Amino acid sequence: MRVISGTARGKALKAVPGQSTRPTTDKVKEAIFSMIGPYFEGGIVLDLFAGTGGLGIEALSRGMDQAIFVDMEKKSVETIHDNLKHTRLFEHAEVYRNEAGRAIKALSKRELAFDLIFLDPPYKLKKMDEWLIKMEEMGLLHEQTVVVIEHDANHHYGEQIGDGLIQKKRAEYGEIAVSIYTMREGHAPAANPIEHSGEEHI
Repeated sequence: MRVISGTARGKALKAVPGQSTRPTTDKVKEAIFSMIGPYFEGGIVLDLFAGTGGLGIEALSRGMDQAIFVDMEKKSVETIHDNLKHTRLFEHAEVYRNEAGRAIKALSKRELAFDLIFLDPPYKLKKMDEWLIKMEEMGLLHEQTVVVIEHDANHHYGEQIGDGLIQKKRAEYGEIAVSIYTMREGHAPAANPIEHSGEEHI
């Protein structure tokens, strides 16, 4: 694996030790950024279920200002740290070891809204549509947010998720599918995060 383009172009990325993480291949990653970019003029990206951090790192290399990486596996978090240091993008990143549901609650309290969101969960998790509805309710999406879901090609997400997200593209690469969503024109997501009980920190 490597960074394909941008300031860290050609830098090799470490894989997470073991077989618990399925990294996005360079071929699929290049296809994703051909569809959504390929380059950015700033913005903030959320790489949830980050694994190696390859998607978020690619986005930083291509011009995003800041990335937040979340994964619940210790080995993944260590690998993300190593990859960010190797690509010299560490100062533009925050890395957290946390369960995804707890993480998005904590992020909503910071009143963050993301320009780009990567959802690349284990393929057994097939409810990213429900997660995105919650994220919109929490104020984590705005009118220009782009969402990329990487998932099993046998699974199909709807043409619309919630009130605002519209599927712009679905592409298959063998057993892998990529579904890309943007906000429906004229739809204004929740401007303020909803209240949550309990203490969540990120």
